[in-house]
Amino acid sequence: MRPPILGLHHVTATVAEAQADVDFAGGALGLRLVKRTVNFDNHNVYHFYYGDETGRPSTLWTTFPYKGWGVPVGVHGAGQIVATSFSVPRDSLAFWEARLREEGVVQEGAGSRFDEEALAFRDPSGLKIELITADRDERTPWTQGGIKPDRAIRGLHSVTLLIRNPAKTVELMTDLLGFEQVNEEAGRIRMGINGAGAGRSIDIVTAPEAPAAANGLGTVHHVALAIADPDQQLQLREEIIRRGLQVTEVRDRCYFTSIYFREPGGVLFEVATVGPGFTVDEEPRRLGESLMLPPWEEPNRSAIESKLPPITLRGA
Repeated sequence: MRPPILGLHHVTATVAEAQADVDFAGGALGLRLVKRTVNFDNHNVYHFYYGDETGRPSTLWTTFPYKGWGVPVGVHGAGQIVATSFSVPRDSLAFWEARLREEGVVQEGAGSRFDEEALAFRDPSGLKIELITADRDERTPWTQGGIKPDRAIRGLHSVTLLIRNPAKTVELMTDLLGFEQVNEEAGRIRMGINGAGAGRSIDIVTAPEAPAAANGLGTVHHVALAIADPDQQLQLREEIIRRGLQVTEVRDRCYFTSIYFREPGGVLFEVATVGPGFTVDEEPRRLGESLMLPPWEEPNRSAIESKLPPITLRGA
């Protein structure tokens, strides 16, 4: 079976303060807040989705701001996504260095990887973020965040998994999900699907002595892979079960349906459908302006809104 995984769908992280997160992703990075909803498993906490104009899969960065709910700071380590990378045009890193400096963002320096230039920095919650140059990224960026098209983020480039022993991770990604190993350098393997490239790549860093990761503030919770439709998702779920792996039931996230399982190295993978998308309950021009709740939470709207901190979008 070669499941029709299309590429990355989204990456979800646990962050601290809601307003600081909006200022960083929507302000400093210039992404669009395409959906302001709640964590479907804890309606007292926001779930923010940032991306391109309509929040297409492969452009999405999503966050749970958990400050004030007793969640400790997480531990970065093995069995975790330790860096989330976004794709930017070639020759744009000088602009980004200057912009991030003006925004007060803590930078960790520039370098190169697999013939691509990269700039690393930390978000307000301590998450490692990278901007990586990509020559052939035809995705249309969101530019109403104040960043010109020749510099703006196109979407996700890749994520980096930290794994003590990558052999079984590589095997599962290849045999079950259809990825191929497309490159390798010291301590790092690049896996790609559908030709690899921006939005279709996952890096695996080998770290045999790394401490065990612990979820918490400032850590990535999971990476989601895109699949075309619910029927293909169900077929993949059956194959996961057949292989003896634990996988959740299909969960309705309103804007897509999801299944979740852990790969052998411990990283949580989600497989999410492409549709129906974020315009099912808001007009495209109004995306992200209002708090949208799943239908089953509407009776609790007043109570939910009373516990969520107010946020202000830059330029609003």
